Amino acid sequence: MSIRPVTLAALAITIATVIWLVSRWDYSPRGWSEEGVAVLESLWLESLPDLPPDPTNRVADDPRAVEFGRRLFFETRFSANGAISCATCHQPERHFTDGLPKGVAIGVSKRNTPSIVGTAYSPWFYWDGRRDSQWSQALSPLEDSNEHAVNRLTTIAIVVADKDYWRMYKALFGEASSVDTMFSNIGKAIAAFERTIMPMPSRFDRYVAAVVAGDEAQQAAIFTDEEVRGLRLFIGAANCTQCHNGPLLTNNEFHNTGLINFKGEVPDKGRVVGIREVLEQPFNCRGAHSDDPARDCAELDFARTGPELIGAFRTPSLRNLENTAPYGHKGQVATLADMLTHYNEAPDAMIGHNEAKPLGLSKRELANLEAFLRTLAAPASYSDR
Repeated sequence: MSIRPVTLAALAITIATVIWLVSRWDYSPRGWSEEGVAVLESLWLESLPDLPPDPTNRVADDPRAVEFGRRLFFETRFSANGAISCATCHQPERHFTDGLPKGVAIGVSKRNTPSIVGTAYSPWFYWDGRRDSQWSQALSPLEDSNEHAVNRLTTIAIVVADKDYWRMYKALFGEASSVDTMFSNIGKAIAAFERTIMPMPSRFDRYVAAVVAGDEAQQAAIFTDEEVRGLRLFIGAANCTQCHNGPLLTNNEFHNTGLINFKGEVPDKGRVVGIREVLEQPFNCRGAHSDDPARDCAELDFARTGPELIGAFRTPSLRNLENTAPYGHKGQVATLADMLTHYNEAPDAMIGHNEAKPLGLSKRELANLEAFLRTLAAPASYSDR
């Protein structure tokens, strides 16, 4: 008896469906291919290279600048009300965020406070990348009316009047000079401290270490099956590593992912405005206060400036998501589950074009993915002496 062609076609479709389901649900989550191990190693904190130098800041790695910058980071006198410091919004116990939708200091910021953990590896700062070094970024909040609300003369005067600060300043930079030079030097000291703020290994990193070692018992002790399935989705069907890659789980690029603003707010243009600002502002890599004599500013030279950047924002690191809610450039997404739902649906953007495509994940898959993302929690390390 022969099998009718229509039956063979139906059988082929059934087999293909079963294969697809198995690949999605991954009922046997243990065991990784060589290709899978390579991807995991690329995301492993052990793969993070040594911190590259910052040629624009000659004291970037000077221990004296680190200590001076640490004290300035927690200094509340650099504010109009004497109560605001860098640490007001970048709180160490909250992974250097503040737990608020938007930063609150003298006033309310326009955007969410991003974590600064590991940002020394980034070529851009702020959600829109409007600064190109840690030291130039450190200067901006001081003169922002919603943040510290002081000016550069006031900031310098505090340093000069404080016996210890002035001694530390002169040891690094010499005697008084122009206002802008002294102001930029204060930012460079703060940046030297911020360069020490780095992520610590998470449970995910311990899992990868067990995978690399081929220790299946240890793998099973560290990750649940749900978390492994979530990890497989992260690097597979969910395509998260397209943007969240490398040991810091960010490509440091800018993308429009269709996040909706709070009701009544004008849509935020994001990077398309930020790139114009960084190119024009005086404390950038090309400016007179950069310490790089070569003015080797490739990031500025080759930065994209086109309309595709409308509504685009910097890809945040996914490390320690558990302690950095709410999410998004406006803090408009309350929970991790809400953020995953947003990416699963990929709605139209309010402005520009949403680059993300609907994922079509089931509730179970979203739960697995969230379970994995929570394994990235870990404290940050920094110079606290």
